[in-house]
Amino acid sequence: MPSRLPSRRHVLLGLALKSVAIAALLGIALPASVRAEAPVTVFAAASLTNAFQDIGKLYKAKTGTEVAFSFAASSALAKQLEAGAPAGIFASADNKWMDYAESKDLTLKATRVTPIGNSLVLIMPADKARDVTINASFDWLGFLGADGRIVTGLTDSVPVGIYAKTALTALGAWDKVKERVVGAESVRAALALVERGEAAAGIVYSTDAAVAKNVKIVATFPANSHPPVEYPFEIVKGQDNPATRAFFDFLVGPDAKAVYASYGFVVK
Repeated sequence: MPSRLPSRRHVLLGLALKSVAIAALLGIALPASVRAEAPVTVFAAASLTNAFQDIGKLYKAKTGTEVAFSFAASSALAKQLEAGAPAGIFASADNKWMDYAESKDLTLKATRVTPIGNSLVLIMPADKARDVTINASFDWLGFLGADGRIVTGLTDSVPVGIYAKTALTALGAWDKVKERVVGAESVRAALALVERGEAAAGIVYSTDAAVAKNVKIVATFPANSHPPVEYPFEIVKGQDNPATRAFFDFLVGPDAKAVYASYGFVVK
């Protein structure tokens, strides 16, 4: 049976694919109509995981556009940006690490917005939880027992740990409990230790506790014991393009704010 001659469409398609391959080998930039656009990558604080994932799904449903996320402690993400890791947007869990990114000329200060906040809470495994009141006279050692540990983020770098140390210091408790404090690489890592019953208590954000299955909030830290928990967002330097700007605007728009509110963030 004679073979079929390739159609003009198949010939043209083959030539186009060959051109793309040759251009890639030679390092030639292809026009936007030929090259595939990579999704916008967002570096975001671990405590934003659930909310940002929902917002990403909502954005895709509305626009058909995928967004990629990398979640970790804000400190780790800022250092990754400094090392040259590619991202379009940085969403930090505190002002310190956004200030750091700005000081290293990694982000665009003019784009900075702070659309949401959070609260700092004390949690326990649900089956051992008992409500307490945190103030300057609270007996932390009595609360923890003979060998109980309290887990939070690393107190010298991870935002939740920095907030925790600041609050405990303001309450006059840091020197008493610092030997009992265990630092984790992120707020979600700290949360997991309490969920598994590997720590007597933890200091996390209220929104993290709300999505955990086996923990209970037993107290909220006084607002005046630490700086406000705020989440600044900025576009990464060199990435202020239409695709990045479109998702950045969506992150601070009404649809995203409704998602934040549903997870218990303070919407500004």
